[in-house]
Amino acid sequence: MTDEGRLRALRALPAVDRLAARLANGVLPTPAEAVSVARAVLAERRGELLAGAPDDDDADLLARARERLHPGPRRVLNGTGVVIHTNLGRAPLAVTAARAVHEAAQGYADLELDLDDGRRGHRDQHVRELLRELTGAQDGLAVNNAAGAALLAVAALAARQREDRPVIVSRGQLVEIGGGFRVPEVIAQAGARLVEVGTTNRTRLADYERALADERAAGAEPVLLRVHQSNFRTVGFVEQVDVEALCGLGAPVIDDVGSGVLTELPALADEPPVRRSVAAGAALTVFSGDKLLGGPQAGILVGRAEAVEACRRHPLARALRIGRLPLAALAATLALHRDPDRARRAIPVLAMLDVPRKTLEQRARRLADACGGEVVEAVARVGGGALPLLELSGPAVALDPPARAADPDPAHLAAALRAGRPPLIPRLHAGRVLVDPRTLADDEIGHAATAIRAALAHLATNL
Repeated sequence: MTDEGRLRALRALPAVDRLAARLANGVLPTPAEAVSVARAVLAERRGELLAGAPDDDDADLLARARERLHPGPRRVLNGTGVVIHTNLGRAPLAVTAARAVHEAAQGYADLELDLDDGRRGHRDQHVRELLRELTGAQDGLAVNNAAGAALLAVAALAARQREDRPVIVSRGQLVEIGGGFRVPEVIAQAGARLVEVGTTNRTRLADYERALADERAAGAEPVLLRVHQSNFRTVGFVEQVDVEALCGLGAPVIDDVGSGVLTELPALADEPPVRRSVAAGAALTVFSGDKLLGGPQAGILVGRAEAVEACRRHPLARALRIGRLPLAALAATLALHRDPDRARRAIPVLAMLDVPRKTLEQRARRLADACGGEVVEAVARVGGGALPLLELSGPAVALDPPARAADPDPAHLAAALRAGRPPLIPRLHAGRVLVDPRTLADDEIGHAATAIRAALAHLATNL
């Protein structure tokens, strides 16, 4: 854009009061809110023009302002077939967990108050007994996420050793998970020294025994860290040491089991159950609250009383502490796991993994009949760094752009679905848009059909 064109575009921007008046339109938001949003949107657009953005008349300032009035995150319909979708907030909460959040958010809560004696208590008292009951551990603690739990576990146990405190890990478990979270960096941040044993594909008990002997000969008492390969698998000529054998070596073991399996399902057979690690004698077992556990974002540590107490008293525990709303959701979710049958029905993630094919076919047919799509065979995934090799076969609804559309690119239809209210998130496969009913609840099928019809109509009328 020329300087003259840029100046013309800047002069054409509406006044703050004018945009605010259109935004308020006699109802909510309040005049002050409307002015604040209008000012922010105009400042943003002014910055774009000054930075060289073209004046293509496509910048809908009113739409931008309305979008700002409803800050996210907002509810979306998950049609991707990815059950634990990190970008969509991972596990949807059970109804009872959502109610617990609502109740905890209304006014005050006994977050850190002992109601019996009126003195200050510990916030983890709300899940401590539940974790002991469900896992068989001596104690339990919740923090704000699983990465924080792993960091706290290493820092708390290694901190009791000498200055060059070693943490022994198999080379095949020096993994990176989403967001660039790498095990070697966690160990470094915890102030410990990494000792690698074995090879990428094969690590034997003798490898740990030699490393332990070497470190003990030098006067150190190492910690053993075992990390589940959550989001990938090494297959073929491979070997790793079971947690039982590792715990038999006499050194403290931190077992990061990843997704947090408390309820058995056939689909979860390849995920390490929390109870097994606890029963084996791990000092600490670390897992996530918002994956296969089916709760809110949280990191959980269970194990021996002295190890959990070391974590509770570590300075990092304050920085990583969980808030009252996720704590309420976590407690309600854990309570559901007391009854495995109820958990499989009430916790959405478990229900999606265990849903009968007949139910999926009924959902797919309802959706296809309501929007003109075609029922096809597809493969859903667990997602969230869990069970990467598991394929969940079932029906999906395939959609194509309207025949009259100028550009038949299915990506445009997917974009139109994401722009809906509520947004419907599909996936693209083999040149078609797929909407998978596995990740749509029964009461969301009608909303999804409405979103699809609206997106198709929009594309048909905007040739």
